Amino acid sequence: MQAASLPAISGWQWIREGLQLFLKQPLAMFTWAMLIGLFVLFAAFTLPIGPLLLPALMPAVSLMTLAACKHIEAGRVMLPSMWPKPLQRPGVFKKLSVMGLLYAGACLAAEIIAVLPFSDSVMRGMTLAANTQDLGPLLDAMQHPMLLFTVLYVPIAAVFWHAPVLVAWHGLRMTQALFFSGVACWRNKWGFLVYGMAWALIFLFIDLCAGLLVTAGLPSSFVTTLQIPVNLATGGVLYCSFYPAYTSVFGVNDTTPGFDNRDSAHA
Repeated sequence: MQAASLPAISGWQWIREGLQLFLKQPLAMFTWAMLIGLFVLFAAFTLPIGPLLLPALMPAVSLMTLAACKHIEAGRVMLPSMWPKPLQRPGVFKKLSVMGLLYAGACLAAEIIAVLPFSDSVMRGMTLAANTQDLGPLLDAMQHPMLLFTVLYVPIAAVFWHAPVLVAWHGLRMTQALFFSGVACWRNKWGFLVYGMAWALIFLFIDLCAGLLVTAGLPSSFVTTLQIPVNLATGGVLYCSFYPAYTSVFGVNDTTPGFDNRDSAHA
């Protein structure tokens, strides 16, 4: 398994190619982004199970997303029955479930390690927030834990980034998939840095535009309602960009092991 080492500008190219994929079938990927958004909201409001369930299902969601992008690239219309097909191959869902549990455990461990050194200040912030009904003290107390968590999460994200597809499409063992995913991300660290910074700037620009509309006199409720579909469409482009980020590194084509091109609406 060889991972290409690409220039930093590839991070921006992945976004451009993701936009091209999204425009081929915008409704399908918009709907997918909306479903993922609803799942994230469900996880946020179902403590403590939801935050653990979310990362546990991410490998399966990642595989479904990339498989959909492969169909879209090939010009196939994505139908509802096609989305779960990548998980129906023998052993795939079980392997991705184990990977999801491992990913959830790694994220939980990173959260504990990040919060533990600052537990006293976080507890004080929670107490002040509860007494004053002001989230400011809690947000201030969470700045350092969030920074530490980000540092710890980056290598976790790297080893799991490509792993679901390497397991499902290439038949690698989980340890091999995690290793090759980490190596691929390290070889393309500058591309992923550009990729992450570009997406951060894109979402910040959307928020800035919303703020300008409110400043111009539009009701905040109207602007918020207007921003929701924009965020979902942008999320759809984000998910589409995962596919070129994978194919450009591993050179995947129609003969990719484990991917049957007959898994389409005409199968």
